[in-house]
Amino acid sequence: MEFLLDPNVAYLFLMGGVLLGMLALATPGTGLIEIGALFCMAVAAYGIVNLTINPWALFVLALSVVPFIYALQKPKRELFLVISIGLLVVGSIFMFPRTDKQAAVNPILALLVSGFVASFLWFAIRKSIDAASIRPVHDLNGLMGQIGEARTDIQNDGSVHVDGELWSARSDKSIPAGSLVKVIGREGFVIVVEKEG
Repeated sequence: MEFLLDPNVAYLFLMGGVLLGMLALATPGTGLIEIGALFCMAVAAYGIVNLTINPWALFVLALSVVPFIYALQKPKRELFLVISIGLLVVGSIFMFPRTDKQAAVNPILALLVSGFVASFLWFAIRKSIDAASIRPVHDLNGLMGQIGEARTDIQNDGSVHVDGELWSARSDKSIPAGSLVKVIGREGFVIVVEKEG
């Protein structure tokens, strides 16, 4: 476990944990990203506890989460994402100072890793924010009032062609195949129609 006390190794695990943690905040779900973030943070914490650190850099690193969460709340908050990434880079690069007993993080490694993490977060998180704000293509409420054509006889069940797609449908009154129908409601993924005209 002595290799974990190398500032470069601790820095890599710290950045991996921060990257996975921010991804977990942006796209919660399976738990695998969260477990990976927890593992990386635990290994980085071992290094942080046993190495000399700049407390202000740790504070800046923790502070980077605040604008990040604010940027996730609504679209068009890219400035807060930039601030978060900037705080992340500054805090992580200055986390482990050079002392008599300890070398600092290799500056080339710090620039490469920080650049990669910043770029990845910028593109991945922006895409996540964009995806979350897009209206679903198959919005069933958007079918209300649209006119379609009965493809089969419709009573308790049948199918209609509405808005370029074939849908399961039902009606309170019998509708013959080929008739124009109007969407008046929905029950789950089944649309309720009535004869048009």
